[in-house]
Amino acid sequence: MRQTSSHRSSRRPCSEEGASRASLYDEVTGRILAQLAEGRLPWVQPWGLSGATHVGLPRNALSQRRYSGINVLILWSAVIERGYPSQDWLTFRQAREAGGCVRKGESGTCVVYADRFTPEAEKARALETGGDAKAVPFLKRFTLFNVAQCDALPDRLIAAPSPLPEREIVPVGEALIAASGIDFRIGGDKAFYSPPGDFVKVPPQPLFHVPINYYRTALHELTHATGHGSRLARCLSDPFGSPGYAREELVAEMGSAFLCAALGIVPTVRHADYIGAWFEVLSEDNRAIFRAASQASKAADWLLARHEAVQDTGSAA
Repeated sequence: MRQTSSHRSSRRPCSEEGASRASLYDEVTGRILAQLAEGRLPWVQPWGLSGATHVGLPRNALSQRRYSGINVLILWSAVIERGYPSQDWLTFRQAREAGGCVRKGESGTCVVYADRFTPEAEKARALETGGDAKAVPFLKRFTLFNVAQCDALPDRLIAAPSPLPEREIVPVGEALIAASGIDFRIGGDKAFYSPPGDFVKVPPQPLFHVPINYYRTALHELTHATGHGSRLARCLSDPFGSPGYAREELVAEMGSAFLCAALGIVPTVRHADYIGAWFEVLSEDNRAIFRAASQASKAADWLLARHEAVQDTGSAA
């Protein structure tokens, strides 16, 4: 809260790679809207119902690089729907390079890669006129396979991380809050981020019926705080009830979920009362979920980078 603030069975890239960007936006947005209509939030999945799927951000098993933006939602959905125990993914080629293989008949999961390129005609025009060449954005699909779909991979690629112990004080959560450098205050009975004062305030942990919700709430409000002009500079001035306010709450919801997963905390929805507003925003703009997921990833990355820097400094000391 702000204080007013397809799976394809293929060893190649997805066959729809040449499809228009508009149809790709429609496809992913339609999938998210269907989940919202069913009362399910793709960034807050039923983790742990089977006891098999561990919490975490999806990542490439070889490079250990975390996937971001809309790909987090796509891969999380695949993990939950198919009951994969791992959040690690590989391309068909990477599985072979690692010494393993994708099992015959396994169906891959399509994710997207966003970039920009400058057409040769545009370069020629700019050279002729002396102006700047304009880059054209594009989305490209490619296929990933969960390590659970592969055989003969090295143990280092399929080992699951140790689960986070259940306790009231979660050291990794405390460490991230401290490393953020954001003015973090404890007191009162309301949780919020104040853009004018640039501070986060949450109630004391004993006021939460479920102790771990203290950290989930703190991460939600810290995600809002990353939008301050001195950090990632998102718009935080939209009035309550407006589409802009709903969009920022969507960013904070997903940012908190991404942070929880990265720290080993099971994500939950913080503000279910906004679901109707999110449905309306996504229904009217097929790119809204892409932008929100991208901004949520940037917010989570901003906070995680500071946490990791402090951890690295401590390890080196």
